[in-house]
Amino acid sequence: QGIQYLTEHKLLNPDVQDIAQFLYKGDGLNKTAIGTYLGERDPFNLQVLQAFVDCHEFANLNLVQALRQFLWSFRLPGEAQKIDRMMETFATRYCLCNPGVFQSTDTCYVLSFSIIMLNTSLHNPNVRDRPPFERFVSMNRGINGGGDLPEEQLRNLFDSIKSEPFSIPEDDGNDLTHTFFNPDREGWLLKLVRLCCWPLAGGRVKTWKRRWFILTDNCLYYFEFTTDKEPRGIIPLENLSVQKVDDPKKPFCLELYNPSCRGQKIKACKTDGEGKVVEGKHESYRISASSAEERDQWIQAIR
Repeated sequence: QGIQYLTEHKLLNPDVQDIAQFLYKGDGLNKTAIGTYLGERDPFNLQVLQAFVDCHEFANLNLVQALRQFLWSFRLPGEAQKIDRMMETFATRYCLCNPGVFQSTDTCYVLSFSIIMLNTSLHNPNVRDRPPFERFVSMNRGINGGGDLPEEQLRNLFDSIKSEPFSIPEDDGNDLTHTFFNPDREGWLLKLVRLCCWPLAGGRVKTWKRRWFILTDNCLYYFEFTTDKEPRGIIPLENLSVQKVDDPKKPFCLELYNPSCRGQKIKACKTDGEGKVVEGKHESYRISASSAEERDQWIQAIR
């Protein structure tokens, strides 16, 4: 639903590569949600899964190192069929990046599952029987096109998992709170808003609302209260500029605008009075700070 919302509101291109890059690079995204999205059988989702895996560079990494990188980028879903598709795609990508390491992608696929099982057996506190190296070797006999993998290779993989278990993303909930742990800047500002039409006023009424702003990952979020988990609005700063402006009603103002598309709506979103997410209608955003120094600090941070 999150991807659908972003594409419908033109905050993200509905393109396989763009969505895959967004999921791969998007700091603070819910990794459980990423895994759920990538695990769907819809043809478009399968294309995104392939593109997402292709974002990973596994060249010159042994299989455990590659799995560490891969399994940290999302949280594996619980359904076996979804895991199967993901690991199959991973194995194909790993073999493409490391030709000659295995005789086939099937070898990589089987060994990857074996390593994940080994990680559970060695580090799950509920498992009492810790498998020795010899059992790991026995489990993987004949998987390399009918032949055995070099014992030294298996020893390196086994020792790596034994000394350091996989770091699996925690189930990080469904809110954006973790996105705002280390913002570039945060603080109270006044935002110019347009209220609904008042007949006696002859049009829309403009007023100033106090909002808690957070700047992070080239995006500006604003909240009604500091304790809110969900923002009232999101303003992606890509392609936007910021400048000082004079306002007859408020001092120390700055303005966000699109220098190449003056007069056009800025791509942004907000929640309306009923809690529905709607597309923003601003051609620019005017914001007032409490001092000239604070205004200049925000301008510097946004730039």
